[in-house]
Amino acid sequence: MSTRIYWVAVLLLPITASGQSDLGSWNVFSAKASISEKWGVFAESQLRSLKLYKHFHYHEIKGGVTYQLDKHFSLAVAGGKYDTYQAGGDFLTPKASDEFRLFEQLTMSQYLQHIKFEHRYRAEQRFTQNGYRNRFRYRLQSVIPLKAAKVTANTFYVSTSAEIFFTDTPAYFERLRLYLGGGYQVTQSFGIQAGFLHQFDYRLVDETGKDFFQVSFLWDIKWHQKEQEKVPTPVD
Repeated sequence: MSTRIYWVAVLLLPITASGQSDLGSWNVFSAKASISEKWGVFAESQLRSLKLYKHFHYHEIKGGVTYQLDKHFSLAVAGGKYDTYQAGGDFLTPKASDEFRLFEQLTMSQYLQHIKFEHRYRAEQRFTQNGYRNRFRYRLQSVIPLKAAKVTANTFYVSTSAEIFFTDTPAYFERLRLYLGGGYQVTQSFGIQAGFLHQFDYRLVDETGKDFFQVSFLWDIKWHQKEQEKVPTPVD
């Protein structure tokens, strides 16, 4: 019964928030594959809109390589293309932002009983039409499986995250991003997530929009692995 109540609440998120004129959609398609005991690759695309599945204004595609240091730490190096369009319609030109980005990332995971916490540290090098910028991000994410000890096939879970963005130039702080949602791990290789995302911009230098209904489709391809827990990722 508690699981059913939880999913009713998640599905009602876009309805309860639809009274806000700026509720948008945030769609994530993510895939990763382990190619050895330590090495892996990943790719992700995103499509966002400023209203609920209309006024599409942003898309990105990125990919990279990961290396598992040990059970708790992993590294990643990646790059991608990020395009932001004008508000008021679908992909209105001229583009508001045309960016190529590189980033390096350290991820640390830890457990408190069955709750998994993930700390993600990312350094970005951003090449935009307005010049080069550095940016740094820290995200704290929690994943709580429901009626299970860990997230495996046929498992529901709750996921929350908070992420801060800052730069190396005044006024340093740039953005705060919050997420609340949940997911269902359908099989060992495929999962679905849905939730509500809010972001506050101190300096608007990226895509616009504050509130989004987010849906994510996650593929985890195991070319080389022993059975292990999934690591759901709610947002870029």
